[in-house]
Amino acid sequence: MINNVLKGFIYFIVLVLIQVWILNNIHFFRIAIPFLYIYFILKLPAGISRTSLLLLSFLIGIVIDIFSNTPGLHASACTFAGFCRQPLIHLFVGRDVIPDLPPSYRMFGVGGFINYTLAIVILHHTVLYLVESFTLFDPVFLVLRIVGSVLLTTLLICTIEAFNLDTQKSGEK
Repeated sequence: MINNVLKGFIYFIVLVLIQVWILNNIHFFRIAIPFLYIYFILKLPAGISRTSLLLLSFLIGIVIDIFSNTPGLHASACTFAGFCRQPLIHLFVGRDVIPDLPPSYRMFGVGGFINYTLAIVILHHTVLYLVESFTLFDPVFLVLRIVGSVLLTTLLICTIEAFNLDTQKSGEK
């Protein structure tokens, strides 16, 4: 239990620092921005209570908002993604999940994890960019930003998950 809390805290700090110091400065063609901090929400244990999940999702979103000077954008998108996470886990796993295990390639299978990640990232980015633009003035540019960022973020998360040896070991126990 203590080990999981410590890992979660380290994930939180490292992902926030990477997002704020590095990834917020990356804008591919003024369209795609990778939002790696969503990985924290994805990797919370499958059996976490809904209240804790929403609180932690809001917390990482508001911390990113504080450092990015975007009042409430990331907090609202993260809270929505956290709200939709449990039903998506049950949709993609299709059976009872082990509550202490975080979602991973081993738990879902490679295709299932990619679909789970893609679903959460699409929901997060759609809310984020709709709240940010607050208008449908240029829908083509809005869709390009959502699709570009979704693809970049999903690729980055799936690549990191492929090299996450800790998740691979925990599934073997």
